[in-house]
Amino acid sequence: MIPLAERYHLLSVVGRGGMGTVWRAHDDMLARDVAVKEVRLPDRRTIGERRLLCRRLIEEARATAALRHPGVVDVHDIVIEDGRPWIVMELLRARSLHQVIVEGGPLRVERAARIGQCVLSVLTAAHGAGILHRDVKPSNVLLCNDGRILLTDFGLAVHMDQASEPEETLVAGIEGSPAYLSPERVLGDPGRQESDLWSLGATLYAAVEGFSPFLRSHALASMLAVLLGEYDPPVRAGRLAPVIEGLLRQDPNERMRAPEAARLLREAARPPAPPGDPRSPPWRRRLLPKPWPVRIGLMVSDPRPFLGTVPVRSSAGP
Repeated sequence: MIPLAERYHLLSVVGRGGMGTVWRAHDDMLARDVAVKEVRLPDRRTIGERRLLCRRLIEEARATAALRHPGVVDVHDIVIEDGRPWIVMELLRARSLHQVIVEGGPLRVERAARIGQCVLSVLTAAHGAGILHRDVKPSNVLLCNDGRILLTDFGLAVHMDQASEPEETLVAGIEGSPAYLSPERVLGDPGRQESDLWSLGATLYAAVEGFSPFLRSHALASMLAVLLGEYDPPVRAGRLAPVIEGLLRQDPNERMRAPEAARLLREAARPPAPPGDPRSPPWRRRLLPKPWPVRIGLMVSDPRPFLGTVPVRSSAGP
């Protein structure tokens, strides 16, 4: 195969998504392996839809490159080949949070909280740069072999200045995963910062419970559950429960804000203190047996040292 831009040799497929395929490739010029994302343009799409997909990929590259954050993949280059854009990025050795949950089951509260901290940090940086992600979900959270946690796939990202403008959509009409769309997004709102936070809450729920709170048998049922706010309260969330419930509030104006979520995530990420430790929750300390003052051969209620003799009486006299 002729290398892209006479430089990148495609080697193998790393993953496939709704908008494209990610390849492992070799950069001949810099002698290093990279990841190359190509957009897929199905024949059944109209010319307008194909142009939209290409534009989305270019916007993704720009949005990702604009963020200087350790939780965002580095974009090296963008190539136009055969009328299609190809994004060249750093090659990651990682699994998605979705894969981790499917293969290993729900995560411990502390680990899920640390993942939530990293994702929230990326969202805070993106919002500060005026960018909405609009597709936060477990499959877009990468857990790297080197310990890094990244939020990827800014393919549906939009600048806040453009969020209120009518947007061009695909024929399918649904952008993003229905089980992770906020209520206002389901109703047609392009989204706001609180919409990304709602999706983070649904992602945290999935991390500790093992499934999305709004996942139903088909997309329409999932969106209806989102609109009605119908989900089972988490049973494994522990210290994450207040964060999840706060982020999943229906009204975006009443939804938990990022600073409060960051504080609660920081507390939930700490290892639990052992029973009896002053840092442990009061309910754990109350369960411990109270120490009784014990003396040799006696158990007395008065903790002061016992002094003197004990008079003994019996039927036989003193």
